[in-house]
Parts: sequence; structure tokens; C-alpha cells
Amino acid sequence: MSKPSKKTVGSSKRRLNRWVLAIGFIVIVPTVFLFAKSFSFDKEFIESPLLGKPAPDFTLTDLDGNAISLSSLRGKPVVLNFWASYCAPCVTEHPTFTAAAEFYQDQVQFLGVIYQDTEPRIEAFNQQFGAWGPTLIDPGGKAAIAYGIYGPPETFFIDREGVIRLKVISAVHPRLMKETLDALL
Repeated sequence: MSKPSKKTVGSSKRRLNRWVLAIGFIVIVPTVFLFAKSFSFDKEFIESPLLGKPAPDFTLTDLDGNAISLSSLRGKPVVLNFWASYCAPCVTEHPTFTAAAEFYQDQVQFLGVIYQDTEPRIEAFNQQFGAWGPTLIDPGGKAAIAYGIYGPPETFFIDREGVIRLKVISAVHPRLMKETLDALL
């Protein structure tokens, strides 16, 4: 048997090194790009397919049994918030909603839709922290599905004509609330 020549062994190693380098390049470059892109992503603002389109209509009942339909509120801006008592950011944003609902009381309609929570827990939350608007029950999560909700809190700012202008995920901050509502008015 003859030994492989040093030339053959060396060129095989170079070819293998080139393949490893090429595969590494193909895997590493997209990974680094996606990692860098994730730092520029603002999780509070999600490009929803609903932006600029009519808000999906619904008729839901509040905790007192009163039916409220979104379409009946046309003519004034609506702040539609999907929330739950177990949601820490919902507790954080609650004072913002309370203050805004008081300040814009006759100009803007605020609606809170319960997201995967129980009525007794929501009632206890409202007794402890106060309610800033009608708290609506969403049986089967149909409204949440229509709005593409991932989890609470998610807030939609809807203009006078019923068109969604902004979607915010996570707690709404006072400055954003004021700027958005002033623009809608």
C-alpha cells in the first residue's frame, strides 16, 4: 500500500476548511443581523394589519350587564384596552388610564376588555384601584381574537370614524396617552 502524498492530504484539509468557513459564514451572518435587528425593535409599537382600517365591531356586556357596541361610539375617539387583573403592566398603566379618563371624560370613550380573567377578580381589582371606564366581558375571547391580541395589556387608539390609528403593547405611558389623544381630537 502506498501512503497518500502530503500534497493530497493538505489540499483535502484546505477544501474542508473552506467548506467549514462557508457554512459558518452562511449561518453566522444572518444570525448576527437578526440579533442586531432585535435591538432596534420597539415592542410597544407593533405594526398591526388593523392600523388604518376600521376597528372590528363588537357588542359586549359590562360587569353590570349593559350591552355596549363599538359602532355606537362613532363620533368620538375610543381608547380600547385589553387587560387583566393578573397583569403587572396593567396595574402600572392603570393610573394613566384613570387620569386620562377623568381629563377627557366627555371627549373620549375609554373601554376596558377583560382578557382571560374572571369576573370576581376583575371586580376586586376595580374595587381596590377604581374603574376608569366600562369593563367589558369577552366570552370566548372573540373580540380579543378579532383584534389579534397576544396578551395584556394591548391598547388601540381609534379615531372618530372608527379607524384604528395606533396599537400599543405593554403599559401606556402618560405622555403617549396625551399626545395620541390630543392628535385624535
